[in-house]
Amino acid sequence: MKASDLREKSVEDLLDLRKALTADVFQNRLKNFTNRLDDTSSIRKTRRDLARLITVLHESKRSPSDGGTQSKSSPAGGAAVKPAVVQAAEAGVPISASPSPAPEKTAKPRKRTVRLSEGAAEASVVAKKKSSKKREAK
Repeated sequence: MKASDLREKSVEDLLDLRKALTADVFQNRLKNFTNRLDDTSSIRKTRRDLARLITVLHESKRSPSDGGTQSKSSPAGGAAVKPAVVQAAEAGVPISASPSPAPEKTAKPRKRTVRLSEGAAEASVVAKKKSSKKREAK
């Protein structure tokens, strides 16, 4: 499906086609999940067709009602685009230089490690030595 073909259709037809393609995408994913889909490339093709259709729909909403084309860089009515700071200054709105405060970071709880006292550590070392001696004796 080509974008030029989609641009020739009416908005109602495009909306109906959008519903059909959305259902097809779902069916293809379901069939693929259940291993009943023979052509897995149909998933990708259908998703791209749907994206192309949505793009054409957005273009038709964006274009003026008289049928002319409007580029993305030119604003509506041909007015010059001014930054928000300039517009605020012309309107007499005071501009604060300080940005909004950042949210405070909360400390993450640390994992506690178990530390053995010196006597307990020595006892575990002794216990290991005893067990190895028993094995050697057998």
